[in-house]
Amino acid sequence: MDTTSTASPLEKSAIRKVAVRLVPFVALMFFINYLDRTAIGFAAPNGMNDDLALSAAQFGFASGVFFIGYILLEVPSNLALHRFGARRWLSRIMVSWGIVALLFTWVQNFEQLTILRFILGVAEAGFFPGAILFLSLWVPSKHRSKILALFYLAQPLTTVIGAPLAGLLIQQHGVFFGLEGWRFMYFGVAIPAIIIGVIAWFYLKDKPADAKWLTTEEQEWLTAALASEKAATEKVEAKHDWKSAFRSGRVWMLAFVYFGFIYGLYALAFFLPTIIEGFQSQFDVTFDVFQKGLITAIPYVPAAIALWLWSRDASRRGLKTWHIVIPAVAGAVAIPLALFAGSPAATIALIAVTAMAIFSALPNFWTLPTRFLTGAAAAAGVALINTIGNLAGFSAPYITGAVHDWTGGYQVPMFIVGGFMLLSAVLMVLLARRGATAVPTAQSDVPVTATAQDPGK
Repeated sequence: MDTTSTASPLEKSAIRKVAVRLVPFVALMFFINYLDRTAIGFAAPNGMNDDLALSAAQFGFASGVFFIGYILLEVPSNLALHRFGARRWLSRIMVSWGIVALLFTWVQNFEQLTILRFILGVAEAGFFPGAILFLSLWVPSKHRSKILALFYLAQPLTTVIGAPLAGLLIQQHGVFFGLEGWRFMYFGVAIPAIIIGVIAWFYLKDKPADAKWLTTEEQEWLTAALASEKAATEKVEAKHDWKSAFRSGRVWMLAFVYFGFIYGLYALAFFLPTIIEGFQSQFDVTFDVFQKGLITAIPYVPAAIALWLWSRDASRRGLKTWHIVIPAVAGAVAIPLALFAGSPAATIALIAVTAMAIFSALPNFWTLPTRFLTGAAAAAGVALINTIGNLAGFSAPYITGAVHDWTGGYQVPMFIVGGFMLLSAVLMVLLARRGATAVPTAQSDVPVTATAQDPGK
């Protein structure tokens, strides 16, 4: 069912203002966040690996160790956000990671790179689940697919805009105090985090009642709608403290579904620039640094379009199991085939299918946890899912690099990526069959199960 056609003018106005006032700013924060954590992927083939004498396995380990620090503080950070408010906590996270990201400008060896990547993960811990939770607390569940899709557009657009930008910065070799191009690139992408983090302290509001850009009627409608939905969720879920999230089988299953998607996401994010670098010897072509950035960005343009259209369909029909399963299967098939293509264009086309699959699924996936979790349980549950999923952020680059060193190519690592994405599809089907994507409503004491919602799954 189309969730917007039946909305009242007051409801439409309130949701539109949230979409315009909050989502672009939080998406900008996410844009900078994702660019800073994946900048190492642009630096690697453009001088960093040679200057620091890194093997593929060492590069993979340094890329992935970020997620160990991230994971250690993920749940505590999100609970702190729940306690202290998003405005203070998200701002603090941003400024902290911006300062750490700046230090990459002067890294000298593998050990220093590894330590800084770990600390960067500690500094960033809690930002992504905190942003998801923050936006979820501003709109009722039927509007979240659309709102989270707008937010999630920042991730593919980070590569669409960020890859050419990184290429331009890397080309400024020796311009800034004689720094190598890849070092200047780190400097250039770190400063915005500090600036936007300070602005966030003054710009963000923790709840609708604090937003002066909403009318009194809009504030009252949003507050009442969110309170009603929260009460319905609490009636279905007997406990809503943070411990209940850790005891929920649904939370753990969703965490492993997320693991498969994130494994594919970061295998692409960290190694796609290196794979493109390999085109030069594989297909006897030559690209400059800026051209490599543009080629890296190509798969993410259709990914951004697919993300928006797929999430819009989910919002119109109501989220179905196949909104997540079909992308998982498509990505599982496309990514191993990419490296057997006979030309750069065919390879990039298949990688684009994988990127479209991952980004189509993720914003719809993130509407699920807050359907059955609320309060501290929602904060802990979202963080726990992100924590388990981000184990893939460590394992994907490290396993990809190690298997590449072992086999001499990326074919086997990409089959592993496909296997994990296929596992996500299987787990999602199992969740739906068990009715584990229940949606409590304010009109009923009984959750609407996935089976009732999705008879055709």
